[in-house]
Amino acid sequence: MARHSRYVADRGLTTRMVTTMFLIGLLYVVLVGVLVALLGNAWPFVLVIAGALFIAQFWFSDKIAAFSMGAHEVTPQQAPELHGAVDRLCALADMPKPRVAIADSDVPNAFATGRNQENALVCATTGLMRRLEREELEGVLSHELSHVAHRDVAVMTIASFLGVLAGIMTRVALWGGIGRSAGRDNNGVGLLLLLVPLVSAVVYVISFLLTRLLSRYRELSADRAGALLTGRPSSLASALTKISGDMARIPTKDLRKAEPYNAFFFVPAFSGESIASLFSSHPTLEKRLEQLGRISSQLGHGE
Repeated sequence: MARHSRYVADRGLTTRMVTTMFLIGLLYVVLVGVLVALLGNAWPFVLVIAGALFIAQFWFSDKIAAFSMGAHEVTPQQAPELHGAVDRLCALADMPKPRVAIADSDVPNAFATGRNQENALVCATTGLMRRLEREELEGVLSHELSHVAHRDVAVMTIASFLGVLAGIMTRVALWGGIGRSAGRDNNGVGLLLLLVPLVSAVVYVISFLLTRLLSRYRELSADRAGALLTGRPSSLASALTKISGDMARIPTKDLRKAEPYNAFFFVPAFSGESIASLFSSHPTLEKRLEQLGRISSQLGHGE
């Protein structure tokens, strides 16, 4: 049975995340119902293949993410400061210690991955460790460990995969429907060619927006839980401000390489006015700092 950590649950954000997950699931169920009618006897085969792909992605998510981002595990002797910070936070949160890794990148960031606490990995970049003070680093790591404690990686893997699966199945339905209609009704084929790509696009856009909304809730919840665990919201706010400011000094080509992994990161490689908040995987810096300011007031100390 999974252990419960001392990370504080945020019921408001949790309710919004559950509601968003429900809508994503409902979208998926409705789509499957439509596709069963279109695919006929072929639909079980498609579901089996899609299910196998999902299991592989879910089971090996930690290894896939670490490999993609160039992370390598480190021992306490190789990275005593990083391990020490993780040790202190895990003791404070009463949770199992995840594997610890470092990514050799000047982009100041961190991420957590793994399907559960027992298979989790927390990684910091060399750029992050070089720029932050000890309390700021602990603030970032407390945010990432909150993702582990609340199984956010598993939730986001499921949510994002449903959107991808919806698009795949819709395209399969297109070709299956065309094959059955080709010998009977040319008008039917033309209608399928028009409608199914449209349905596919609508399904993908809706699932994409819902997943990004879920991701923003997830980040706010991790900020709150991490700040309450350490009791130092100002350290997390300082780290956020420092990292966001330093992003402007990172070469564009390095940021572009990191951009595909924004959903994993503490701070997105590209953010701000250039990307509409509706499509962002993270809340705005202003919203995150505003929440941390409220938490500081609630804790009753003028940091």
